[in-house]
Amino acid sequence: MKKQYFLCYALFLSVIGIASAQISGTVLDEDGGPLPGASVVIKGTTTGSTTDFDGLFSINAEVGDKLVVSYIGYEKKEVIAEAGGMSIQLSSGVALSEVIIIGSRNPNRTATESMVPVDVISMKELNSVAPQVNLNQILNYVAPSFTSNTQTISDGTDHVDPASLRGLGPDQVLVLINGKRRHTSSLINVNGTFGRGSVGTDLNAIPAAAIQRIEVLRDGAAAQYGSDAIAGVINIVLNRSVNELNMSVTTGANFSKNANDQTGGVDGATTNIAASYGVPLGENGGLLNLSGDFDVRQPYGRMNEWEGDVFNQYNVIERLANGDGYDLTNLLDDDVTDVIQYANQAGIDLNGATTKAELQPILSADATEAELAARGQQRSDYNMRVGQSALRGGRIFANFSLPLDDNGTEVYSFAGISSRTGNSAGFYRLPNQSRTFTPAYMNGFLPEINSTIQDKSLSVGIKGKINEWDVDLSNTYGKNSFLYTIGNTFNASLQNASPTIFDAGGFSFAQNTANLDVTRFFEDAMSGLNVAFGAEYRVENYDIVQGEEASYSQYTADGQRITLASQQASQDFFGNGRPGGSQVFPGFSPNNELSRGRSSVAGYVDLEADFSEKFVASFATRFENYSDFGSTINFKLAARYKINDNINLRAAANTGFRAPSLHQINFNSTSTIFDQNGNPQEVGTFANDSRAAKLLGIPELKEETSSSVSVGFTAKIPDANLTLTVDGYYVEINDRVVYTGQFEGPGTGTELDNLLSQANATAASFFANAINTESRGLDIVLTHTANLSDNWRLKSDLAGTLSKTNQIGDINSSEVLEDAGLVDTYFPEDSRVYLEEAVPRTKLNLSNSLTSDKWVMFLRNVYFGEVTEATTVIANQQDFGSKIVTDLSIGYKATDALTLTLGANNLLDIYPDRAEEQFGNRSSGRFDWSRRAQQFGIGGRFLFARVSFTLK
Repeated sequence: MKKQYFLCYALFLSVIGIASAQISGTVLDEDGGPLPGASVVIKGTTTGSTTDFDGLFSINAEVGDKLVVSYIGYEKKEVIAEAGGMSIQLSSGVALSEVIIIGSRNPNRTATESMVPVDVISMKELNSVAPQVNLNQILNYVAPSFTSNTQTISDGTDHVDPASLRGLGPDQVLVLINGKRRHTSSLINVNGTFGRGSVGTDLNAIPAAAIQRIEVLRDGAAAQYGSDAIAGVINIVLNRSVNELNMSVTTGANFSKNANDQTGGVDGATTNIAASYGVPLGENGGLLNLSGDFDVRQPYGRMNEWEGDVFNQYNVIERLANGDGYDLTNLLDDDVTDVIQYANQAGIDLNGATTKAELQPILSADATEAELAARGQQRSDYNMRVGQSALRGGRIFANFSLPLDDNGTEVYSFAGISSRTGNSAGFYRLPNQSRTFTPAYMNGFLPEINSTIQDKSLSVGIKGKINEWDVDLSNTYGKNSFLYTIGNTFNASLQNASPTIFDAGGFSFAQNTANLDVTRFFEDAMSGLNVAFGAEYRVENYDIVQGEEASYSQYTADGQRITLASQQASQDFFGNGRPGGSQVFPGFSPNNELSRGRSSVAGYVDLEADFSEKFVASFATRFENYSDFGSTINFKLAARYKINDNINLRAAANTGFRAPSLHQINFNSTSTIFDQNGNPQEVGTFANDSRAAKLLGIPELKEETSSSVSVGFTAKIPDANLTLTVDGYYVEINDRVVYTGQFEGPGTGTELDNLLSQANATAASFFANAINTESRGLDIVLTHTANLSDNWRLKSDLAGTLSKTNQIGDINSSEVLEDAGLVDTYFPEDSRVYLEEAVPRTKLNLSNSLTSDKWVMFLRNVYFGEVTEATTVIANQQDFGSKIVTDLSIGYKATDALTLTLGANNLLDIYPDRAEEQFGNRSSGRFDWSRRAQQFGIGGRFLFARVSFTLK
């Protein structure tokens, strides 16, 4: 009997041992390959594990427990824990069930469970099938609430694309990398584009090959992350793959009916070479991943031909004199004997004129058609480059992680460096203009802006556990610099002494951010309570570097630099003063040069409580103090109610702020800005603490403040493989910073006139807290997957955004401006259109991906809503209708290592509506398509081919 009891007892212990043993297994992808970094969690708990580089996991669970297995870009799977080695295979699919980094500091929260809308975009599929290779354009076609387009004839903005979220400004969205704040660009947009007056983040400095996924939080989050997060947050999660080499070569060009200045053919060739490789480090899942790319982008033009005047009768005289080898500068003096001689030779009727004053009105007459024929030229020889700038650059990013023990202690770092050079052109300087020194440029010239943009960043940190608290201490540094070299240009006031290439100086912006973040999840409090708090210390510095003297100075006829109002600039034959500085972009002067810094300190508390299995709520508050404008405190309250396992309701309300950037506070320069008629204006940008600002009653900058609410729901229909999210939002922003219109002096020798003269400018602009705005909209995301057979799978995504931004209330002008009748210059009509109507307010995206073990077929249709021409003349505000752009690509997996892809962006060669003559915005043929209102660019059809290698 005792023996039987002993056997029963031993059997019971063995069963108990099996039931509560370590459960182990392997997580595999569709092809049977291991998935390192996959999450394995016991359902309803925070107990979990992560697979190693071989896809292996081990978890302390009981047989029969439900395990939830997830991996970014794959369908979440629930399995029953079994004794012995388990084999779990995941299918690629939506990423909404993966744990997210932004929007919540709860380490267990997924996108569909989030209290605010979060898009999770996996880069694996996009890098293989999407036509776009730079990050701005990838997001522009994938995320409907995101807008970015290549600009044209807009100085430095030709080289750094402004981007926005929910139709708000480029500087009202915060960018993170691996959850750490990314520095902004050093460029501030002051020319005629959407986002004028703002500073954005240069997303194209980050190689797409370095990115595992992108998380887009579409809700205000300043109470969680600090300044700039008014529209939302974009978090870029870097690649963590190891023991795998991924390489791709993409080449393509525009095959369009309007290529080559609307003559058709091929232009704008682009080549991108990208690679990513990682190695494992240590025994606990450490890694080092290096990813980068190199690309070359050729320019393209979409101007048909110049329709305005090119030559006058004086240019006819110059041609004849030049043919005789005569020194053309001699024609400019007061002895007009030589001018009369060549005028008679040309058959010009001088009507008895014998002095320069008498000759001037006669020789200013148009002679374009005859002179074009005489010189064997066409009007198209005087075209501008209206389209895409040329770019050449490379980027590399590193992602490092090294666990130090089995308790979660980890040292991590990521870093990036990029360098690119750009080449864009400005307005053509015609022979009949005083800006053109024809002895040097007989046929005028097309000045070029050559940029050198460098970006570098480094983040280091350590995280681990202190008792039950997760602690993360990090420091992140970043710097962006932008230098200008102006080529094929001239300082006309220097006449023959002018160089044709100028160092115009530039600017840089550096930021260092130290963070301490502490979190703890209390499993036994209610149904779960997450407590997070932390602190941040940030230091920023903005520099403007002067250019060479000739790039910013104006000179007298005898070569003396003008420093006094009494000095007179050199003149052309007609008595017009010749402008100084390097044309298209005057250099920064010693008066512009500066170095300004500031610091900020912040602290936050973030609480998130599961009051029950159905109801979750969070509260966050953040205090921040800036050394240059004071303190701010903001709040956020969010909640989610689970109606059932498949339907969630969610809502959030928050206050926010955006500190004026150091660029907006300190930028000052003189730029050539062309008005709506294409006429050049030398506009000086003055700082808000300048004497010019005080004369006009323009106050110093302060922070923007915001309040917003959002309400939405998420729904899943598991039997139909459908996921739906719908979110509405309202955002109100007070004291929004804008770039003002152009204030001119009265021309009577006033102090403002003298200040403009000293800046070599004819008008002044400023940055100012000029307006209040409201934005409202609706975001919809619908995802569906269908297994058509054992080999074929169809994934469809429909996403859309409907948004509207309006100025509300009166313009925040000063009494000085009101008394002078200059309120409409403070915030002019074209600035209102840039704010409200210059980018699509409606955008829909339908993507379909059909895959098998060998084929990937990708079809995407994007609907871009109408936009309006941004001009100060209301009668000239043409509306451009909505368009649909179609992308198509087909990929073939020739071997396990080789994939070939052919495809098209804008397959049907769709263009925006043309600018109609009746609205007066074509600028004599320069702009057949608007340069001030961008929907999706004017490149036309882009065909590409890609070869991808994967070696494991």
